[in-house]
Amino acid sequence: MGAYAAAYERSIADPTRFWGLAARDIRWLVPPDRVLDDGAPPFYRWFTGGELNTCDNALDRHVEDGRGDQAALIYDSPVTGTVATYTFRQLTDLVARFAGALRELGVDRGDRVVIYLPMIPEAVIAMLACARLGAVHSVVFGGFAAKELAVRIDHARPKVVVSASCGIEGGRIVAYKPLLDKALELATHKVDRCVVRQRPQLHADLVRPRDIDWDEAVAQAVPADCVPVAATDPLYILYTSGTTGRPKGVVRDNGGHAVALRWSMENIYGVGPGDVFWAASDVGWVVGHSYIVYAPLLTGCATVLYEGKPVGTPDAGAFWRVASQHRVKALFTAPTAIRAVKKEDPDGALLAGYDLSAMDTLFLAGERLDPDTYHWAARVLDKPVIDHWWQTETGWPIVANLRGLEPMPVKPGSPTVAVPGYDVRVLAPDGTGAAPGTDGDIVVRLPLPPGTLSTLWQDDERFVESYLTRYPGHYLTGDGGRVDEDGYVWVMGRTDDVINVAGHRLSTGTMEEVIAAHPAVAECAVIGVHDELKGQVPRGLVVLKSGAEVDGETLRGELVAMVREQVGPVAALKEISVVPALPKTRSGKILRGAMRGIADGQDVTAPSTIEDPAVLDELRPVLRPPGR
Repeated sequence: MGAYAAAYERSIADPTRFWGLAARDIRWLVPPDRVLDDGAPPFYRWFTGGELNTCDNALDRHVEDGRGDQAALIYDSPVTGTVATYTFRQLTDLVARFAGALRELGVDRGDRVVIYLPMIPEAVIAMLACARLGAVHSVVFGGFAAKELAVRIDHARPKVVVSASCGIEGGRIVAYKPLLDKALELATHKVDRCVVRQRPQLHADLVRPRDIDWDEAVAQAVPADCVPVAATDPLYILYTSGTTGRPKGVVRDNGGHAVALRWSMENIYGVGPGDVFWAASDVGWVVGHSYIVYAPLLTGCATVLYEGKPVGTPDAGAFWRVASQHRVKALFTAPTAIRAVKKEDPDGALLAGYDLSAMDTLFLAGERLDPDTYHWAARVLDKPVIDHWWQTETGWPIVANLRGLEPMPVKPGSPTVAVPGYDVRVLAPDGTGAAPGTDGDIVVRLPLPPGTLSTLWQDDERFVESYLTRYPGHYLTGDGGRVDEDGYVWVMGRTDDVINVAGHRLSTGTMEEVIAAHPAVAECAVIGVHDELKGQVPRGLVVLKSGAEVDGETLRGELVAMVREQVGPVAALKEISVVPALPKTRSGKILRGAMRGIADGQDVTAPSTIEDPAVLDELRPVLRPPGR
């Protein structure tokens, strides 16, 4: 039996022993009483009775272990021309001081702090400072509009919001403070204080006494020590896309999170203490939480924080420049980023100027890795290109090619095999196991391993309803696919109405709510259609109110602008068609799946439940692009 098979079998047969051994790599202030508390299914808890502090494990312990002068955080910002390195000792001091500033503003263990920051060191510092105090952070991606930020403020009810005067998107300065002010105006929950990092590119007007300058707050603060928390206490809330307008806040605990992420770094990514790891993502997404901030620092790696784009800052060689300059051992990004690089530099000519000898592996995740992108990257890099699959809810990979445990042959299009701890199954609609090679719903048999979501914030009922009800005893991933005869998992796409745009999960329902608010729109549907660069892009279909007189191009511009303002530019909605009717079932459900299939060039027949087959037939030339 190989190393992978042996580890996987142990993790499923005896998860208590498997994860109990892994937990030895974490510094516990009070050892746990139980590794797995399975007394109240479907709710499971890991490392109950244990106490620790995540910031202590990410920073202080490395300083005490003699790694204080080692690089911890490398900030590389081509948009500002800045490169700065922070050692573990320096980062610990900065985090302790900002934790003290938060404490002065009344933040205590269990309080929430919303972080609305660009990719600057203060984002990492603020997250770790919350962890240091035992406070719960909720990071909101800087590209989200004021309305989306307000929804999250109302749901998380933070005591403090931490923001900046601006972000920089390519060559464009985005003023954050007006968005924050508008969100605070829209929110019913009143925030006590806001801390604002003034950036030299744009100065923000502060509303006194609510707003305080970051530098002022830090200057008068007394550094804070690490606060012990229970392993089962929440570390953060991260909002993910749901199919309704209700916020869906994934809750991550402290203990299981630390154990799982620490284990994943060496076993999945093949990196250890002293190595340089770069996840080219954003701290607003789960990849940024897990693999920019926590996992590398828990392991004693240096982590790269990159404020730039894969192309345009300044060119399609940007990734290779960063990897070369900082001696990156493993690079993790989304297939979209590699597709953008490929589009600008199809022959990989820009690689010639950089030394990538330190780089072992390119890891890709966040959306399905199409074989064409895999083959291109493998050819131009001449290094292993590794697909893996996971979700905001799980926080770390479900299916991967475990480079540190036992590298396996690559099958382009498959993220390889189930990671130890995840009992992955494919089920038919009736709940029976699907035969090898047969498509079905991908599920994970309970209990989920450490580090996965423990519940949804303030909503245990929705947690059970969303993930644990359809197939009792299993977690529903929401993705469909199959497992082949060799145990390789093939993930074919979402089974719900969440779409994946350039690695970002976005709710079509949220976009539909915005479009439906237009006075000329009677009803609408937004579907995700295949896109060579971004994986999926939203496509809108609207039915006008009777008697509405509006020019189609004018309407399209208005709707695109509304979605951009209320959801954010990340939604990337550009194509909207006016149609006479939408296809529906007899019960009134819009047939989004059928429309999506037609738009992607599939031979879709009208389902037996359709109310009027002629409506779907009339839409075919609208949905199907020429040549498909």
